[in-house]
Amino acid sequence: MLKRAFVAPDPGRMRLRFAMRAVVGVGLAVALCGAAGHSLVAAITGGLAALLALFTVADPTVRGQAVTTLLLPVVGLPVLALAALLHDVPVARDLAFLAVVGAGVYARRWGPRGHSLGVFAFMTFFAAQFLHTVPRQLPELYAAVLLSLVTSSVVRFGAWCYERRLPAPAAVVAPTGGRGLARITTRQAVQATVGAAFALAMGQVLSDQRWYWAVGAAWWVFVNTTSRGETLIRGFRRFLGTVLGVVLGFAIAVPLHDEPVAAAVIVALCVFGIFYTAAVSYTWMMLAVTVMASMLYGLLGVLDPALLALRVSETAVGALGAVLAVLLVLPVTTHSVTDEWVERAVRCVHACTAESAARLAGDAAADPAPRVAELEAILGRVRLSLVPLVHPLSPLRARKRRARQVLALLDDSAREVRGLASVAADPDASHDARLVAACWRVEAAVEALTDAPMDGRRRPADADTAVHTAEGGPVLAHLHAVEQALLALAIPLGRSDRTPMGA
Repeated sequence: MLKRAFVAPDPGRMRLRFAMRAVVGVGLAVALCGAAGHSLVAAITGGLAALLALFTVADPTVRGQAVTTLLLPVVGLPVLALAALLHDVPVARDLAFLAVVGAGVYARRWGPRGHSLGVFAFMTFFAAQFLHTVPRQLPELYAAVLLSLVTSSVVRFGAWCYERRLPAPAAVVAPTGGRGLARITTRQAVQATVGAAFALAMGQVLSDQRWYWAVGAAWWVFVNTTSRGETLIRGFRRFLGTVLGVVLGFAIAVPLHDEPVAAAVIVALCVFGIFYTAAVSYTWMMLAVTVMASMLYGLLGVLDPALLALRVSETAVGALGAVLAVLLVLPVTTHSVTDEWVERAVRCVHACTAESAARLAGDAAADPAPRVAELEAILGRVRLSLVPLVHPLSPLRARKRRARQVLALLDDSAREVRGLASVAADPDASHDARLVAACWRVEAAVEALTDAPMDGRRRPADADTAVHTAEGGPVLAHLHAVEQALLALAIPLGRSDRTPMGA
């Protein structure tokens, strides 16, 4: 697990840049809040706003990121005011919190921007509970939030905007599942609200002061998950990360919480850990979050071992609420989500081969590179959706074996597609008449896997008698390998015996 978090491949050192920029942005925001004379509570609120702006805003373009960042205070400041005004009205406060939970998850139907705004709204309400915000503090907190967002934006879009030198990532829209309660985001909003309600009620039984940790645990289990299998795995990893973080908190936070310089260094290291490990290990990210929260409690003067133990209990309650919700309330099966992502990947493989063939045929407008980037993004989602089946603790051995076969064959297809695209990019590459027939055979394999025709083009008469070996140069070799991988996918996907891969 440690190796996965800190020795995992980091092409272009993107995770390192992401984490270093976060430390600079959050650190500078907190420092300016202090220089402006804001209280510790305001500085923590501002630092959280900067952290969320740098962490959750993930639009595919820099311009889109800037627009979403501008919208964060439009959503967050009214929620902060609502939480403060309802501070002494528990029933209304609880109902408002649940409404924010449901709306925040439902907003994911509008893509990355909706996701970012939903997370910011939830965390603003959560922070108000964490810091016991009351109305008289609002002007100072507003000023701290705005100052921190401006500061983090200067770092992100000005001093350290490495995204401007990178191609925009492929936009991959998550499956929606239809309308009404058939839509996945709607079902998740209902699940998250029910899970949060359970966590809120049970959390208040454990503590009438720190109950919000249970709601927070339930909420974050739903972030970046779609199926019940993904949610179950995330709930387990959140609890494990919290337990490990509490153990580390006993060793670090308890003895050092009254040392401001040491506390500041540890918080900065935690911010780095959150950003650096987020993409590869949710467990380690939660460990960093837990240690950071422990240090903040220490700075606020309320840290003690009993509080850390309570954090574990509240997290367990929140994770349990999320698990019960995804199992019992409008469940979204791993099978349904995985099937859609795999079908998208297969269709994208065909699109990549078609673009490459068109480029080799002399079409200057054809460009397989964007399709290859899209395929990589889709494969990332396929791997995420299959995590419940390939997890070491999964008892479903047959499905685990089929899931691994699917991943291996899709990876083979992607490797051959990348090779084909690189050949197509060579201006000296020549067109072979057999390419058309070979591409049609790839399309036939796709149609067999997806039960749907690709388009209405007329099939060449010699498509079924095309050269069927790797002879004829690298292009035909790549196309033949793609065709064979797609044909082999029929078995683990159940296209021959209709055996489902997931459940």
